[in-house]
Amino acid sequence: MTNGTVTTELDSALEKHRPELTGYCYRMLGSSFEAEDAVQDTLVRAWRSYDKFEGRSSLRSWLYRIATNVCLDMLSAGNKRARPMDLTESTPLAQAALSPRPDHTWLEPMPDARVLPQTADPAEAAVAKESVRLAFMAALQQLPPKQRAVLILREVLAWRASEVAELLGTSVASVNSALQRARATLAERADRGADAAVSDPLDEEQQKLLERYVAAFEGYDMTALTALLHEDAVMTMPPFDLWLAGPADITGFMTTLGAACAGSRLVRVEANGLPAFAHYKPDPEAGGFAPWAVQVLEISDGRITGFHCFLDTKRWFPLFDLPLRLEAEADEVQ
Repeated sequence: MTNGTVTTELDSALEKHRPELTGYCYRMLGSSFEAEDAVQDTLVRAWRSYDKFEGRSSLRSWLYRIATNVCLDMLSAGNKRARPMDLTESTPLAQAALSPRPDHTWLEPMPDARVLPQTADPAEAAVAKESVRLAFMAALQQLPPKQRAVLILREVLAWRASEVAELLGTSVASVNSALQRARATLAERADRGADAAVSDPLDEEQQKLLERYVAAFEGYDMTALTALLHEDAVMTMPPFDLWLAGPADITGFMTTLGAACAGSRLVRVEANGLPAFAHYKPDPEAGGFAPWAVQVLEISDGRITGFHCFLDTKRWFPLFDLPLRLEAEADEVQ
């Protein structure tokens, strides 16, 4: 067997782990782009040191050990990514101001296809989706890095305590203690904003809710949109730290500071295990529609509870493989 064949086989063996490693690093770091950088670093380190891999663990376990070390190194600066509601109180519409914070402040969205494994097990698929939803991701970011790793490996990936202890170079008792503390922290945060209750796949009621949402938003019909919003619905717009609570302030913002979005078009995407849309708004200068946001929706009990708009389209639209404009004749794309 030639060296070229061995190299090709190794590349293939490493590459097949990329999606699940990306999901793991994304949960650890809260950043789409940092996660992809971490995975690339992991695979490069594995490739370079493969001759030292003695097979005492599986290749998968070895890669997770490398990825964990990469992530822990990246988290050593102590930055915790967050949502606007994790940092400030909600702002009344009358005081609304668009104040940006640096990119590294924010929890970032992620396309499902990049982090969710292909599996025939519905229960496994459901856990994977739930574990990348925005509320759960935000809670994860509040955990110390090693507790975060333990919780993800034990609760999301279903590793045994002994496997996690070996990966982290610690004891089973230490792993169990870290898991208990992590669970307690997440339980304390459970009331900070309702998590989404989304079926997989979406049930008929949820599909109809999304259809009504698209019609209301594209028609900029605030009466129809109000009927779809939960009374405690929140709207966020990273990189701005402003967030709004309640249908009146949300729709009031959309008809004042957000009035330029009237006549927009929405294209369905999948992000963070939740329904999402690419939002294109009218381009009065060039015609057609220009990218404006990736919207991620949280829905529960037949209403929209979270309306999260990620505005850095130069980063997000390529990540989601979306075009950077829609021509006027393509305005029926959905």
